[in-house]
Amino acid sequence: MNELSQQVDALRVRVFETRKAMGTAAGKDVAAKINELLREKEILRIVFAAAPSQNELLDYLANDQTIDWSRIDVFHMDEYVGLSVDAPQRFAHFLTQKLFAKVNPRTVNLIDDSAGAVAACEQYAQLLKQAPIDIVCLGIGENGHLAFNDPPVADFVDSELIKRVQLDDVCRQQQVNDGCFATFDDVPEEALTLTIPTLLSGQHLFCVVPGPTKHDAIQNTLYGPITTECPASILRQHPACTLYVDRDSYGQPVL
Repeated sequence: MNELSQQVDALRVRVFETRKAMGTAAGKDVAAKINELLREKEILRIVFAAAPSQNELLDYLANDQTIDWSRIDVFHMDEYVGLSVDAPQRFAHFLTQKLFAKVNPRTVNLIDDSAGAVAACEQYAQLLKQAPIDIVCLGIGENGHLAFNDPPVADFVDSELIKRVQLDDVCRQQQVNDGCFATFDDVPEEALTLTIPTLLSGQHLFCVVPGPTKHDAIQNTLYGPITTECPASILRQHPACTLYVDRDSYGQPVL
């Protein structure tokens, strides 16, 4: 399997020729880390991103037979505000369908704004405070966002664990590009998101970013300044983060 590896500051980068190879490698690494940590701890806490970019990783984990999901508490990192509880675009629905319903984790902790955004943030913050996060599986948006921390609202020293945000236009258009919504106007204007410090508090981060629409974001993440103008650039300071990209997102052939 052709692969290029490099290190940018503290960030390990693995580049693959194809999206499938990228997703398989990420899945193997996440599964191995889960099993390693389960030998050390009774219960793990894992946060997942919900996006088509994560499909190959989630498929791998859903089909891995070595993981004891009965010892894993799962969370997700963002959710739209105002969608009906049964809307197919809800990230809770996406992750339940792609992974959670297939593996039956110990607990499934979904962001629920049915009682309002303020109550949802308070309730989820209390869950997050109960114990450290062991693993975060995340992506990077076309605008460089992590979760829904778009450049206008990203804060590397945010005091909140989860917050309500306005989505910027690039982010909302990405939801159309990803096939999640038919038109720009269908995309909600607000969401709830784990903040950047919450995401970075994870002991081990696995970041999966395929596709040509992510090329600029990857270039800015790796080679631009570390700034909230490209929130993902902060990953270069995490002590245990690996970035998985394919040829399309990285932008160069893999020799």
